[in-house]
This record gives sequence, C-alpha cells and structure tokens, in this order.
Amino acid sequence: MAVENQNNSDGKKASAGNSSGRRKRASNRVRIEDLADIHQRCAGIDVHKAGVTVCLSLGGGEGEVAEFGVTTAELRQLRTWLEENGVTHVVMESTGVYWKPVWQILEQGSLQLLLANAKQVRNLPGRKTDGADAIWLATLLRKGLVRGSFIPPQQIRALRDLCRSRTTLVHDRTRVTQRIEKVLEEANIKLDTVVSDLLGKSARHMLDELAAGETDTMSMAELALGQMRRKIPQLVTALEGNFLPHQLFLLQELLQQFDYLSSTIERYEQRIAEYAAPFEAELQRVDAMPGINRIAAAAILAETGVDMKQFPRPEQFCKWATICPGNNQSGGKRRNGSIGQGNRWLRGALTEAAWAASRTKDSYFKAQYGRLLHRGKQRALVAVAHSMLYTIWHLLHHAVDYQDLGIDYFQHRNLEGQKKLHVRKLQKMGFRVTLEAAI
Repeated sequence: MAVENQNNSDGKKASAGNSSGRRKRASNRVRIEDLADIHQRCAGIDVHKAGVTVCLSLGGGEGEVAEFGVTTAELRQLRTWLEENGVTHVVMESTGVYWKPVWQILEQGSLQLLLANAKQVRNLPGRKTDGADAIWLATLLRKGLVRGSFIPPQQIRALRDLCRSRTTLVHDRTRVTQRIEKVLEEANIKLDTVVSDLLGKSARHMLDELAAGETDTMSMAELALGQMRRKIPQLVTALEGNFLPHQLFLLQELLQQFDYLSSTIERYEQRIAEYAAPFEAELQRVDAMPGINRIAAAAILAETGVDMKQFPRPEQFCKWATICPGNNQSGGKRRNGSIGQGNRWLRGALTEAAWAASRTKDSYFKAQYGRLLHRGKQRALVAVAHSMLYTIWHLLHHAVDYQDLGIDYFQHRNLEGQKKLHVRKLQKMGFRVTLEAAI
C-alpha cells in the first residue's frame, strides 16, 4: 500500500511554540488505486427492478461493463458469463427486495457472494450512473473494502419469510380487534370495561349474539363461563347499547376478518413448525429461556440463524442486532446515546420476550428489570433484551442448555456492597447500626 507523508513546505515540523500554539501534524493520504488487489477476478452488480448492470474486473486494469435482464433465464446467463470469465467474488447492494432473486440464482453456482449495505458503499456525488455504481462496487471489492452483510442459509431464510409473514398477520388481527372495540364504543357497548379479553371465549359468544341482532342483555350475559359468571350483573348493564344498522354490519364483517386471520395464523404456525424441525436442538435451548415460547424462539432463530461462527463474540452479535447500549461521548462527556436502527423483526421479537421475561417469577431477567426500572421502562426493557440476546449467543455457540441465575443473583453477587448500602440508609435515618452474623 503506497502512502504519501506530507510535512510542512520546508520539510520541518512546526515547533511547539509557534504563534498558533498548535502542532501541525503530517497528513496521510491513500489512493484507492495504490491499495493491493485482494480479489483478482471479481464483479460488482448494480441491481434494479428491470435489469442489472455488471462490472467485470479481471485485474491488471482490464474490465467490462454489461447489462442483463432480471428474468430467470437472463440471470442464469449472467451466472454462466461470470463463471466463464473466472470470477470468484461478486458484490451487490441491498436494494429493496430486488437483490433477492439475483442472489438466489447466483448462489446456485460456485461464486462467493457479498451483500453490501448501501450506506457503506455510496458512490461520490455527481457520478451517479448505473455503470459508475457497478464500477465503484467492483473497485471496492477488488481492494477488499467491502464488508458483506450476514445472509443466512436458504433454510433459515425460508423460515424467516414465514415468521415475518405471521408477525404481520398478528399485527393485522390486532388492528381488527381495535376496530371491533371502536364499533362497540360507538354503539355504547361497554363490554371491554368488564372483560379483560374482548375476543375471549365468553366475550366472543356475546359478540356473536350481538352480531346476530340479539337485544336481550340477560340472555347474552348468561353465556359467561367460569369465573366470568360472577360479573353477570355488570355484563347485563355493559351489553345494553344502541346499535345502528351500519354498525351491526361492521361488527359482522370485522368478526369474520378476525376468524379468517386467526385460522390463517394457525396454518402459518403449522408450517413454521415444519421448517423449524431441522433446528430442534437450538429451538429447545432458546425456548427454555423465560418469556420465550416455541413461536418466539423460531422467530428469533429465523433472524439470527443457528450458526454463531459469523459472530466471534457476543458483543458483535448484539451490535449487529443493534440491541446494545448506544455510545455518545464527546469532549470527555458521556451523553445518552440512541441504540440506532437495526432489524426491526428481531427487535420486536426480543422486546416482546423481554417484556414477558420481566414478569416471570424467580427469574434473573425479572430481577434485572426491577434493578434498572429507575432509569425508565424503555431502557430497562432494552437492557433485558440485550441480556437475552447475549444469553442466546452462548446457548448457540457453546451448545449448552439454559440455566437461570435466579432472582437473587444481584444480591449474592455484591453482598458486601448491599450491606454497606443498607447500613448507610439506616445511618441517615439516625440509627446506630451494629452488624452481627446470624448463627
């Protein structure tokens, strides 16, 4: 690598006592052309919806720019053309979903593929053309300046698509439930103030009767089951409303949407179980953690994969997922830092798991949440999610079963500090404290 060291014009360093009071430092300038070639035969692909522009870099200043279509046959021709020219490594940007079919065709050959983050390989301003972007990508790859994104194997990617689609359906069902609540509120039906689950078994029977045009509140309240029957007097009052014809129609349609989404989610869960079967050992290890069930474990593994070789250390794993403390330090002062944007699907699954784990009795995560709650609920929740992801890395990397540290972990870890803390509190209250070990 050629490096140019440029000092002052007279070839001497400025003295410490110059008029400005600053020491002038030599500047190091590196030209990309001077860097050694890491990959001799490589290619950069600029991906678009209707076509791809490919720059073939063969070393020694030789290269070629070509354009291909994005049909399956044309992408296979692209793969054959690259292999015939002896290309070993190919890089492309993560442009929406357009890179996925290109990746799926090219990975069937012998090429080493890299997916680059568009923010990290942005071209210089004023040089934005498809050909220039492809040449820039090929140049960065040839010099070894591209860091590829983590792309899991095909089985994990299939599981990921299923889990993400299920999550979207769950969100859609939640929105339908909210619309049902709105229709009932407009009709002055106060059922949700009496029952905890508006679409639970008892409440659902009552909603079906309301949708059928029933107006006898006592007969509908008698549909309550189990402990709900103690609330029959409140149910009679809550079920009395003023349904207009269009509101009745809306309730009927929304209940049908809810049932359709629920049955669809069940089918997705069955298919997810089939695709997750090859990873049963890893699934059971993650499922053993508090706050995580099998569906949540499958959703997490679909985003992270089961092979932790991509992440040598748990800190790198958490940083990749952006479930880690944010750094914002300047001038020797540390300020509140945002954790940044990352995989929203993984963050959503971990946040839900952390919320459930913080309410699991006698668990380490519950103790950690309570210990950090004074900093704010959101920060405490992110800290628990970070600890859970840290734990998942160890479970998968070392292939060990989960063992909870216990809710009293922090007390035993710093017993001496806990004693001093409570003694100081009692002394501030005006007590003289003498400690004596219990027999």
